[in-house]
Amino acid sequence: MDVQQHTNSCNRKGKCSVKILGIVIAALVIAVAVFAANGGRTFTVAKDIAAEEITEFYCTTATSTNPASRQQYRFYMEGEQWWFYHESREGSHWPLTEADITQCGATELSEEEYQQFISCIVGGKVTKRAESSESGSRGPWMYLYWKGDRGKYQQFSFENFDRQQAFGKLCEEIKAD
Repeated sequence: MDVQQHTNSCNRKGKCSVKILGIVIAALVIAVAVFAANGGRTFTVAKDIAAEEITEFYCTTATSTNPASRQQYRFYMEGEQWWFYHESREGSHWPLTEADITQCGATELSEEEYQQFISCIVGGKVTKRAESSESGSRGPWMYLYWKGDRGKYQQFSFENFDRQQAFGKLCEEIKAD
């Protein structure tokens, strides 16, 4: 093989290497874009997140129209006991403040109420927190705090509408007690 043949052979190999490298980079860019579009990892309650790992759950709905209103439900662990907190705010201005609280209260959950809460969130998905640019949305905005959330995997969505409805009914029942 003379020098010219060797040089041409290397150039062809070099061009192939560059093409392969380009394809690999393009595939990586596409994979990263797909991953980012999905908000990263998704965790499923009872599959990836055990009930024992859950420490807190928030569900908030709000509207800024007159009359403005805000409803928040919170399930949380204090010591070894689960608690339920609810807070309603109403007013003719926005944002509503603590002075606008019309109803609130905390109650210790019974084992049955705790199990009902868990059955409502089982199958729900938890993803990375994302800023929302939606205007005028009532929510709900839901966050699940758990031992493996790393401070960012907390945004929650119910498995289906029936579980979300059961959750709302449970909250109203506990609130009424």
